[in-house]
Amino acid sequence: MSHENHRQIITSLYDCATECNHCATVCLDEQDVKMLSRCIKLDLDCAAICSLTATLLARGSEHGHHLLKECIEVCNACAEECEKHASMGMEHCRTCAEACRACAEACNNHINQ
Repeated sequence: MSHENHRQIITSLYDCATECNHCATVCLDEQDVKMLSRCIKLDLDCAAICSLTATLLARGSEHGHHLLKECIEVCNACAEECEKHASMGMEHCRTCAEACRACAEACNNHINQ
């Protein structure tokens, strides 16, 4: 299947990976990094699975579609964790949570097409 058929989901996956990588980097510069360790780990996991899935879909790999369910799970976990820190005024976590929620929804929609 052509990557053109996956263009929107690929964009959502890469956008999410970008926000997660940014969030992890900014979290490392925060005062209490230990408090953010789970957030950083989830950011990195989410960025990795979203990037891999986008790459496989872009190549037309038969395996890319299978990873969408894992993306939904990891995106939702990352969003949930980031939302905790966003409520404490961490704007980068708020932005990351929004990107993760949007990506999870896009993945779910793509699966159900």
